[in-house]
Amino acid sequence: MTNEADNNADAMATGEKDAAQTPARIPLLQKGLLSLPGLVAIGLYLLVLAAVIVLGVVNGAHYPPLYLFFSAAFITASGGLLMLFRWAWALALAAVLLLVVYNLWIFSSLHQGAALVQGLLNLVFFLYLVRPEVRERLR
Repeated sequence: MTNEADNNADAMATGEKDAAQTPARIPLLQKGLLSLPGLVAIGLYLLVLAAVIVLGVVNGAHYPPLYLFFSAAFITASGGLLMLFRWAWALALAAVLLLVVYNLWIFSSLHQGAALVQGLLNLVFFLYLVRPEVRERLR
């Protein structure tokens, strides 16, 4: 019994722990992010939207400078979503839902097919984000 206690004391002194005792030692990528590839896709999608907004503001023809707020929100949501933060999930969920409503409204009023495609893509992202498997892995 003392030999086992000495081994445990030595292991704790060197910073080594038994993998069976600490499930937190499983790397974050193996535990959460790699098992949820949709989060990576949604994060990249939000980054692409942010880049399009920034380019539209810089050119001055497409968007007013106030739209840079949306770009900053998309970048923040993307980064936080990749780190599995719950607040970033809520921000990404709100952004995707607002984009669904906006694009479907554009399609219904102007009959632009591209808005329908983007609206349906955002709807798929929204439905992915509300899955229980995604919500239970967030911190």
